Amino acid sequence: MKKFNLIIDGKSVSTERYFNVMNPATEEVIAQCPSADIIHLDLAVEAAQRAFVLWSVVDDAARAQKLHEIADAIAENQEELMTLLTMEMGKPLAGYQGIGSGMEVGGSIAWTRATAELSLPIETIQDNDDAIIEIHRKPLGVVGSIPPWNWPLMIAIWHVMPALRTGNTVVIKPSSLTPLTTIRFVEIANQILAPGVLNIVTAETGIGSAMARHPGISKIVFTGSTPTGKQIMQNASSNLKRLTLELGGNDAGIVLPDVNVAEVAPKIFAAAFNNNGQTCAALKRLYVHEDIYESLCAALAAIAQSMVTGNGLDAGVDLGPLQNKDQLDLVIELAEDARKAGGRFLSGGRQPEGRGFFYPATLVADVSDGVRLVDEEQFGPILPIIKYSDINDAIKRANSSPFGLGGSVWSSDIPKAKALAMQLECGSAWVNTHAAIQPNAPFGGVKQSGFGVEFAREGLTEYTSIQTVKIQK
Repeated sequence: MKKFNLIIDGKSVSTERYFNVMNPATEEVIAQCPSADIIHLDLAVEAAQRAFVLWSVVDDAARAQKLHEIADAIAENQEELMTLLTMEMGKPLAGYQGIGSGMEVGGSIAWTRATAELSLPIETIQDNDDAIIEIHRKPLGVVGSIPPWNWPLMIAIWHVMPALRTGNTVVIKPSSLTPLTTIRFVEIANQILAPGVLNIVTAETGIGSAMARHPGISKIVFTGSTPTGKQIMQNASSNLKRLTLELGGNDAGIVLPDVNVAEVAPKIFAAAFNNNGQTCAALKRLYVHEDIYESLCAALAAIAQSMVTGNGLDAGVDLGPLQNKDQLDLVIELAEDARKAGGRFLSGGRQPEGRGFFYPATLVADVSDGVRLVDEEQFGPILPIIKYSDINDAIKRANSSPFGLGGSVWSSDIPKAKALAMQLECGSAWVNTHAAIQPNAPFGGVKQSGFGVEFAREGLTEYTSIQTVKIQK
């Protein structure tokens, strides 16, 4: 069994204690991960502070080149990273519609390259006989990254690359459920970066909150649950840390009666069940007009019943297991609550026998707002389908959630769908697609889905402070 180590100041660092990492498909221990303490965190932050002095003044083009070199190195190790990712997270190597470990590693390469091509040039807002006034974007210092377990490599890339691109240094703490791929990525990147520019600490508890309180960390970027995001915000107040919080979502999709059911059903299913439903911006509540309700239910059910759920390392698997037992237990709990409320199960709904945290693709019709499956974020392979008759009522119900990450409208009338989508109270609104994120389009939530944005130039600015320079003539 492989034993992983921390990476601090470019060196492999062992710890006194290690914790086990489990394969959710087999419930077998696959590796041991180092359990860092506060001393390790202090060492990592100190290393990052030392490295910042030099990295922050590296030529902009040279920093961009380093990111391209990291992308090359990830590509050279793609097969190893895919296997490690599938073993610790559960997602298939390929998966339904190609949404699996291959997509995550490939997307990480593409996102790294796209971030390398971004820049924040000096902006001159005045140049006349009186004065020159310029706006400069300056790096913040040490960035603390806390990514989640559902897309462990991809979201680590989303956090780390814009931080490095803008001249910051990083201390990253991955989820204790899926730390292995991230450790391996940091090992690979440290073959290219100067010591201390990118450090990793891992632990089961305590380190994330300590990072939020740490006076040597200038910014925290966190992706995860809303309750944890609130705790980070409280802890970060001690030194007024900058924050980017991408938190939970309960995204609604609204289907108008003019759609081609056969055409949209596969797209809607993929939007809801990508990564086995374990995606913050997955479609989690589906509002369908009464005129096409039964036909869309039938089309979605046919897709769900064709899904192959199994070990992600096996060929032909569409959906893997839930990543952990707590998440599986929540999905079962929400399913049973919906059953008691009169929900009609079109597919799935029963945990299979045997080892592994498996649950089949499950569709539940004839439920509505007020049922837990509709009101709460399930974060798993189960989708409630809600009938509506009045579009204004559907918009109102979609907006009734405390979350506001994403939302979508599905229709053949594009102008009408766009107008309705813009009424949704969410950070990203899509028409005839959902969870379609890309590196050149800002992404972030409103309400209790967090604040700050990622991606594109707007996301890059989140890792900088403004310095206004006035030169009096």
